[in-house]
Amino acid sequence: MTDRDGDPQDAIDARGERRRDGLDDRVFERSAGDGEGVPFVGAGPGDPCLLTVAGKELLEGADLVVHAGSLVNSELLEAYCAHAELVNSVGKDLEELIPLMRDAYEDGKRVVRLHSGDPAIYGAALEQMDALESEGVPTYVVPGVTSAFAASATLRTQLTLNEVANHVAFTRPQGKTLSEAEDHISEFVGMGDVTTCIYLGTHAVRETMDRLLEDGHDPETPVAVVYHASWPDEDVIVGTIGDVADRVEEAGYRASALVVVGDAVTGAGYERSYLYGDWASKSTSD
Repeated sequence: MTDRDGDPQDAIDARGERRRDGLDDRVFERSAGDGEGVPFVGAGPGDPCLLTVAGKELLEGADLVVHAGSLVNSELLEAYCAHAELVNSVGKDLEELIPLMRDAYEDGKRVVRLHSGDPAIYGAALEQMDALESEGVPTYVVPGVTSAFAASATLRTQLTLNEVANHVAFTRPQGKTLSEAEDHISEFVGMGDVTTCIYLGTHAVRETMDRLLEDGHDPETPVAVVYHASWPDEDVIVGTIGDVADRVEEAGYRASALVVVGDAVTGAGYERSYLYGDWASKSTSD
């Protein structure tokens, strides 16, 4: 870094403290996907067609695209970013990424930070945005389709279903970045009417299912593992808490899959909603 570069950690700490005093004024002035500076764009789950229109337009106009490596489908990069300089962010820390994006922006280049899925779900976007803002570079977020929604579409179900699943939990299993005390998967599954979507946990399917069994959860509870949801090599493994680990290990998947636990996986037993039932009839007749 040059002498003018600040410490990204200092910037993160400072902006975190500032948020205790109130929200950024831009929260009340701009809506989702609207802003100036460096956009943090959600690339969607994989299929280039599932990129938002706003994301597509920004990529097509970009001079520099900093992307999340293999988590972003190369077909998307080829379709919309062939004209731009591409930088893979994998293996680069904030001390390298922030000056890279800042210098390009200050040189008048149109910079896009491209995250997989949606930046709001395990995207580590805010720390980059805070560090850039501290360097005088404005940022904003353009939402994307997260992999849980692509998995739900592939499974031809809903994550919420009347009388089956009233809640959805986005979570990840314990490991290097999540302690045992912070792992609430068993609690979510134990609630019964929660669809639990486990990100970044394909490698831990065996350990996770074993813990659920040890905690007394029904081994017949449906589980789906959707590998590369919406990608050309998408694969779906459907099983139960009791047997899905064997199936995943047989398939050989260790990453890039979303694990969905709960009765919404199959969609069995749901009830007709009020929206198109008696409530709708009464509201139209009033």
